[in-house]
Amino acid sequence: MITDLYEAIHRRRDVRAQFTGAAIPAETLNRILAAAHAAPSVGLTQPWDFVLISDETVKNDFHRHVQQERKAFDATLDPAAAERFARIKIDGILESTLSVAVTYDPGRGSPAVLGRHAIADAGLYSVCLAIQNLWLAATAEGLGVGWVSFYREEFLGELLGVPAGIRPVAWLCLGPVTHLEQTPDLERHGWRTRRPLAAALHRDRWRSGTE
Repeated sequence: MITDLYEAIHRRRDVRAQFTGAAIPAETLNRILAAAHAAPSVGLTQPWDFVLISDETVKNDFHRHVQQERKAFDATLDPAAAERFARIKIDGILESTLSVAVTYDPGRGSPAVLGRHAIADAGLYSVCLAIQNLWLAATAEGLGVGWVSFYREEFLGELLGVPAGIRPVAWLCLGPVTHLEQTPDLERHGWRTRRPLAAALHRDRWRSGTE
């Protein structure tokens, strides 16, 4: 089982172009969502909710918004970066079987959220743990996940009818895939390279690059 966990961690990819659109068995989807819901949370608040989106109109409206945000980002790039960015697909909204919007309710468990009094973002971190659980569970099930980040939270909240005060954290594309790439897309397309673990390790205090 430990080997399976490490394999899922290292096989996991942010999927864009490999979705097949095939159906997700109901029992598989339930296992994945149950894994997400089993994540640890500050003060046991479980401040997440999951909006399952299969409506084509909603997906198309969101896709158009994402493409507008892509153009806005592209306009900030120098020519060399713009050329690299042009090769990168940023979403699988229309190709994936299902989309899952994950939200954060900071009022859940208030006013006394055990463990959040000194770190206001602890609830948001809890939502990210649920997303990671979902991602690893989907990978273990042979499915792909893609996190879409080219959007404005206000737009997504209005599109999905999210109540005021609840924050949309992620739009996840989910579904069967042809394969998972061996190398992450941004690395394959020359956008960035990964840091080695040794460069991220510090002992007892922060180590600057000159030490």
